[in-house]
Amino acid sequence: MDDALRVEVSGDVATLTLNRPETKNALTLTMWSTLPGLLAEVAADRAAKVLVVRGAGGTFAAGANIGEFETVYATPESTRAYFDRVGEAMEALAAFEKPTIAMIEGACVGGGLGLALACDLRIAAADARLALTPAKLGLVYSLPDTRRLVQAVGLSRAKDILFTGRLIGAEEALAIGLVDALHAQDTLVAAVAEKTAQIAAASQWTARRAKAIVSLIADGETGETDETARWLIEAVEGEDFREGRDAFLGKRKPAFPFR
Repeated sequence: MDDALRVEVSGDVATLTLNRPETKNALTLTMWSTLPGLLAEVAADRAAKVLVVRGAGGTFAAGANIGEFETVYATPESTRAYFDRVGEAMEALAAFEKPTIAMIEGACVGGGLGLALACDLRIAAADARLALTPAKLGLVYSLPDTRRLVQAVGLSRAKDILFTGRLIGAEEALAIGLVDALHAQDTLVAAVAEKTAQIAAASQWTARRAKAIVSLIADGETGETDETARWLIEAVEGEDFREGRDAFLGKRKPAFPFR
């Protein structure tokens, strides 16, 4: 494909850029279809501890590419195939095992906000504007996409967002939990870099198992499973715990080996 999705790895951080600034990074069928494979490549890259998702040109993403609607919605079969590709992309990002951060500038609308909600953390610029717009198009969002919205903002606020399709400013987005942190435009990149450095310096064994456990809780799990119980034992027997313990006793910063 072309350069509409670009992945770069620098140090411990991989950056996935939505790279169609001339269309405010509107997401095409090809982009949705390509995303799971790109994420699999980043997951397999031991150099990358954290993934940042962002848009080029000062905009996160203005949503799906409306210019394709006549084609992708031409028949029930093409509609189902399109929704399958979008769903696969969203789930691939939500299930990505490494920590993820959406760096949000400008418009973050529709499928763009869906991608941001599939990330673990959302850090936004003061000029960010967010919306989910099915009510303005006569569409319905999938249950997984809607569940992630509800988990972020709660039931009533999710209904308000979906019923109205209104644009939400950055300050309100922070207040209702739609984003996790807000920074001035000129300090956003530095703020995201600081957060990725904090995450990368910590144990990646801990981060990945914690992410998996939080996901289980979000999906309704209430008790210890055989897998989570095994993780507790494996952690104590693992190389990261040995390094963390030795660093604590030696009064030094740990250099965790697990990647």
